[in-house]
Amino acid sequence: MFPAAPGIVEMPAGYADWLTDIKTRIRRERLRIVLASNSAMLLLYWDIGQSIIAKQAAQGYGTRVVDRLAADLRDAFPDMQGFSPRSLKYMRAFATAWPDLDLVQRVVAQLTWGQNITLLEKLDTPEDRLWYAARTVEHGWSRNILAMQIETRARLRHGKAQNNFPATLPPEDSDMAAQVFKDPYLFDFLGTDAPRREKHLEQGLLDHIQKFLLELGQGFAFVGRQVHLELGDDDFYLDLLFYHLKLRSYIVIELKARKFEPGDGAQLGMYMTAVDRLLAHPDDKPTLGLLLVREKNRVLVEYALGGSARPISVAEWETQLTRALPRELQGSLPTIEEIEAELSGDVGGGHG
Repeated sequence: MFPAAPGIVEMPAGYADWLTDIKTRIRRERLRIVLASNSAMLLLYWDIGQSIIAKQAAQGYGTRVVDRLAADLRDAFPDMQGFSPRSLKYMRAFATAWPDLDLVQRVVAQLTWGQNITLLEKLDTPEDRLWYAARTVEHGWSRNILAMQIETRARLRHGKAQNNFPATLPPEDSDMAAQVFKDPYLFDFLGTDAPRREKHLEQGLLDHIQKFLLELGQGFAFVGRQVHLELGDDDFYLDLLFYHLKLRSYIVIELKARKFEPGDGAQLGMYMTAVDRLLAHPDDKPTLGLLLVREKNRVLVEYALGGSARPISVAEWETQLTRALPRELQGSLPTIEEIEAELSGDVGGGHG
């Protein structure tokens, strides 16, 4: 059901010529649209949006004209969808958000119309829209994945993990490696009852390996868990081992269900050295380390990493419950351990 469009006689002078011009453009692009040329369709929508903006600015065309235009376009092209008043308003918003045609052609036109609507609805700044548009093209995100990345503030977390890469890697590798890691990591798929022991955290991540890989980001390939390393007469088991296809290096991930401690970096560095010597191919880049902790003091991490010769990144992990609480309330609520202690008198704890 569509609202009744205003009569043609009520339209301002010049409307008929404008309608004819738009019909001509649609007919010109119609064949390519039928042949599933997404780029052609996006550019056509942009062109219509720009035309609406120009007419409204120059001749004061209002909402009634857009409603009338929608009705006429549906009459002229009954087998084509996408010309409702709402769609035309999206086209106008689309053209307003992306005034640079060259940018539309290079990046935006590679997205689907649905993805572009998601960018319009969920983001307010050109910088944010361009960042998510570029990452969608680069990583092949679907519309649902794009929406999830926006909702979990991927841009604010991307490349934010503390690291010592500038001091431990060549400049050309340091920048690329820094962009692979984020802070914090969001493990909302673990549920609101966050694991309090490393083995439970590790098992939870592997039980949801697809979502875990999605949160880690593009390029991570899972190699193994509790990977056995025999060093001298002792046996060691690193938590999780990945290989990054773009960086061409192994990535050792150590999980902590507690706050960061200075000795964590030394243990991780030992595992990384072992992977370099025992597992890495001569053509591989140096192994990287990612230490995921429940909480960290940035100053303490800075000093700890400053004394390490191995390229290590430290980031926090969170669950949906933590992110949903107002920051001023997070410190005032009792922890799960405190609640359990109150109920049972038995205070449980994690181990490092």
